[in-house]
Amino acid sequence: MISIFTLTSPLHDKAAVDAVTKEFLDSLGIEYSFQGDNYEDYGTDLSLIYVRTGGTEGLFKELLPTLQGLSRQTILLLTSGKSNSLAASMEILSYLRQEGLRGEILHGSPSYIRSRIEALSNVEEARRFLEYKTLGIVGHPSDWLISSGFDRDVILDKLGISLQYIPMEELMEEYSSLKDEVAESWNEIVGRGGSEGPISTPVKQAIPGAYRLYKALQTLVSDYGLSGLTIRCFDLLTAIHNTGCLALARLNSEGYVAGCEGDVPAMLSMMIGRAVSGVSGFQANPSSIDPETGEIVFSHCTVPLDMVSSYGLDTHFESGIGVGIRGQLPSGPVTVFKVAGDLSRHFICEGELLRCEAKPDLCRTQTVLKLPASAASYFLTEPIGNHHIVLPGHHAAVLEALLK
Repeated sequence: MISIFTLTSPLHDKAAVDAVTKEFLDSLGIEYSFQGDNYEDYGTDLSLIYVRTGGTEGLFKELLPTLQGLSRQTILLLTSGKSNSLAASMEILSYLRQEGLRGEILHGSPSYIRSRIEALSNVEEARRFLEYKTLGIVGHPSDWLISSGFDRDVILDKLGISLQYIPMEELMEEYSSLKDEVAESWNEIVGRGGSEGPISTPVKQAIPGAYRLYKALQTLVSDYGLSGLTIRCFDLLTAIHNTGCLALARLNSEGYVAGCEGDVPAMLSMMIGRAVSGVSGFQANPSSIDPETGEIVFSHCTVPLDMVSSYGLDTHFESGIGVGIRGQLPSGPVTVFKVAGDLSRHFICEGELLRCEAKPDLCRTQTVLKLPASAASYFLTEPIGNHHIVLPGHHAAVLEALLK
């Protein structure tokens, strides 16, 4: 729902202003709740301040502390252009900029304003999705992620997301307290999970332990109230002689964000991607890049099961043990996305998923993407770490607006 609040100079005739207001708002063709000058519920929904007349700049300045106390939402100034409303809105926006605050004037044809409001509604929905979420870091980030640091305070301030560190020892204690659930794991993961192709004996033997790890992570998610997590998964190779690939694939398909290698910026990117798209994202490494054609291979040994049309079970590529996922992702539009751990910069690029491959010398799920050739320059000269997120669909506009 859209809530519309008003700013009106007392010098103007109320009846005339009210008539213009109704005509203007009706022309937009949107559903809204008219709040007038009662700002008590400001920020509860996407809130627009309809600057109805000139001479309202001082009123806004007095109101601003109240608005800031109610919501962190960008100040959105709606104007019809009549009664000097645009001029007043420009003065207000200039003041906001001087104060280091964000704002925007919504002005133009009814169709333009309507489309802009729809876009802002999508951004606001994503912002609300992120607020008050807690993401877990199970174990410290992997040692090789030397450029993938993060800033807890910035993440909380800008996104409303809290980070919770959970020692690997706690996961291992939970894992040790469980028993292998062979029948249940086979029925749920293989029998009803869409797995295809023959499964090798080592993989069959690893499935119960992989499922046991999934149950242990489920417990941590419940105990800490997590909306997602990332895990220092390579430690599992020696600790339990298994991998987290299957557990993460399952958790992602259940609506959580579940990332690899303790990579916090990648986990944040997955969370933001889910907020914007409503679906899972594929955390993957660029494995090869053709700077001339823009074709890039992204691969990893786990992929959300709700992203694939089918999948096979294999071992983990680097170690040859445990359970890895060889997923087949449908071709079509995609968005490649990554934020820095301090949110100081980001990469967003729309492209097409052309096909999947199954080369023996790469991680098990392999996708070939076609991006603009200019994207190669980013990956080869200024990448944000190695992991990037592949989202189905084109989402650049909403992502850019959310991170602006």
